[in-house]
Amino acid sequence: MDLQTLTFLFVGVTFALYIGIAFWARAGSTKEFYVAGGGIHPVANGMATAADWMSAASFISMAGLIAFYGYGGSVFLMGWTGGYVLLAMLLAPYLRKHGAFTVPEFISDRYYSKTARVVAVICLIIASVTYVIGQMKGIGVAFSRFLEVDYETGLVSGMVIVAFYATMGGMKGITYTQIAQYVIMIIAYTIPAIFISFMLTGNPIPQLGLGSEMADGTYLLDKLDQVVTQLGFAEYTTQARLSTTNMFVYTLSLMIGTAGLPHVIMRFFTVSSVKAARESAGWALVFIALLYTTAPAVAAMARLNLMQTIDQPNAEQNLAYADRPSWFKNWETTGLLKFEDKNNDGLISYTGDKKTNEMVKVDRDIMVLANPEIAGLPNWVIAIVAAGGLAAALSTAAGLLLAIASSISHDLLKGVWRPNITEKEELRYSRISMIGAILIAGYYGFNPPDFAAGTVALAFGLAASSIFPALMMGIFSKKMNKEGAIAGMLSGIGITLLYVFQHKGIMFVKSTSFLGDMDPNWFLGIEPNAFGAIGAVVNFAVAFFVMSRTAKVPAEVEQMVENIRVPASN
Repeated sequence: MDLQTLTFLFVGVTFALYIGIAFWARAGSTKEFYVAGGGIHPVANGMATAADWMSAASFISMAGLIAFYGYGGSVFLMGWTGGYVLLAMLLAPYLRKHGAFTVPEFISDRYYSKTARVVAVICLIIASVTYVIGQMKGIGVAFSRFLEVDYETGLVSGMVIVAFYATMGGMKGITYTQIAQYVIMIIAYTIPAIFISFMLTGNPIPQLGLGSEMADGTYLLDKLDQVVTQLGFAEYTTQARLSTTNMFVYTLSLMIGTAGLPHVIMRFFTVSSVKAARESAGWALVFIALLYTTAPAVAAMARLNLMQTIDQPNAEQNLAYADRPSWFKNWETTGLLKFEDKNNDGLISYTGDKKTNEMVKVDRDIMVLANPEIAGLPNWVIAIVAAGGLAAALSTAAGLLLAIASSISHDLLKGVWRPNITEKEELRYSRISMIGAILIAGYYGFNPPDFAAGTVALAFGLAASSIFPALMMGIFSKKMNKEGAIAGMLSGIGITLLYVFQHKGIMFVKSTSFLGDMDPNWFLGIEPNAFGAIGAVVNFAVAFFVMSRTAKVPAEVEQMVENIRVPASN
């Protein structure tokens, strides 16, 4: 069976599964729509959390970044993994014990202020919409390859699918859909990795294959260093991100941004108890680790296969453009891979010198999806990867859209502006909010400001500078008052947005390359994607300064915080 037929078959079956689950689990109440009724089993919730967490940035983009930036790209592995541990240990159990539906609802209760709730909603929407934009880039990449159409057509197709099943099922439908998507994702990610690891090193375990010898006796990473340096690229295993300070701050920003992302935090509201929330976190870490420990191997092997296929350093002559393989032609159709014959010799020169490099576009986000094709794996494996890439992009997009919808309908309308609306009206407004968020994110998906993981990193920075400090102070500081929390959130996200707009022009002009050159005007040499950690420091500092000069927290609020912090066994 040919590749296109197999791909349509695999993807069609998975889409039918998602839509079937959405019909079966469609929400009939606000509790089902927001927290899936609050009775999801910890193992199932852990799997759904992993799918929610492992977005297009994790499945599609992260390995692509590591493939091209080696050690420098590991910031995403360290930041995202460490951040989830931070979330599981410091926030999730306490928030679940409080029992709120949403993060802004907790902030409203803890800081005894509707104004704090509105500010939290604004911060949440800014971070979540930015995150959805990153998912839309991933959706466009995956759908364009799957349908063999241009990127823009693929993006529209993906938007329609997301709008359909996310608006129908709410958290209940999304939860069970994400369980199915996780299974598809992990199969799609690990099977090609096993094949390719065995082909290159004889070791079928990718994590071990990364450090194994190849057939010629050379270790895989040594071989990769040799190939890329001969072609004029930086050494793979030592290439760093701009500076040590920048790498540290970037990692910290991703960590605390992870712990402040509302769509992930909401998953812990779907279980029945604090104990179940802790168990969910543990299971989610197990499920996440399966992919995250495989990603470095996928990245290195994909880069080696790409370089050796297009431009072999020791070959007598470069690959002729007329003889380019079928995978090359397929990705050219999407517009994400482009060749320009600068010297008119008909040969493909792929080098680290911008003047002579004829591969004028190799989008980092294609690496995972293209890897099985480059390695010459069977068509059914390639088809599975396409289904997995689509599952990754769709799963997180749905969770983010629910976070946006709940913040508008539950926190703004029900919580502040129209407290007397019926449950049916609240559900309707939630679904309308989802559609609006899809359209806004889709617009920026057509004009992506960055690669998927880069845009997602900005979203993490925005969450780090606004939501995370408010939650931490709300749980661990009984003295923090509403004035301090509000001032902290506004100053944190404000300074982060100012820095991003000043140095990156995000959402107005396309950004430069991932590494690029260090801008002498950057604060301490810190790039815009990493500035969320600095914004968080500003948030904390302003909050405590304002707190020291304003009214004390009411006694009943101090007692509420004390109750939240008391360990619970159920």
